[in-house]
Amino acid sequence: MTRKPPRVQATAYVQNRPRTKARAAARLAAVQATYQHEMEGTAMPVLLNEFHQHRLGATIEDVEYAEADVDFFDDLVTGANARAGEIDVLIEGKLAKGWTLARLDKPMKAIIRVGTYELLARKDVPVAAVISEYVDVAHAFYDKRESGFVNGLLDGIAKEVRS
Repeated sequence: MTRKPPRVQATAYVQNRPRTKARAAARLAAVQATYQHEMEGTAMPVLLNEFHQHRLGATIEDVEYAEADVDFFDDLVTGANARAGEIDVLIEGKLAKGWTLARLDKPMKAIIRVGTYELLARKDVPVAAVISEYVDVAHAFYDKRESGFVNGLLDGIAKEVRS
């Protein structure tokens, strides 16, 4: 999978979608926090506090990050973490034969995990909106092929959990 430089692309993604800016920022931050949690094993309260105090809506290295819907962010991060086993089973069930979750790179896993959690737990958000938002998040980090992968995988999961 080909990754793009995340900071510039991710920031542009959030700033170009004003109608859903706070939730879009929360989704992007939730993916970043989920990735950080997997990479560093940071305890959930510490991780959430770090994002609340230093990342959500902050300016880092002259890049201004959009204000995020903090409650939505917290739900996505803690929910995806709490339901990780269930989420991973759903994802593995939709991967092509011979593929495992371990074969995906960590940013992709974070995108798919948080998106799957939102499909499972946030019935107030339409399926099309969830899929579209995580495809947009994938565009912030990857080329078109990988965002198509996110689209197909989340669509398959949505058909299973929202039917």
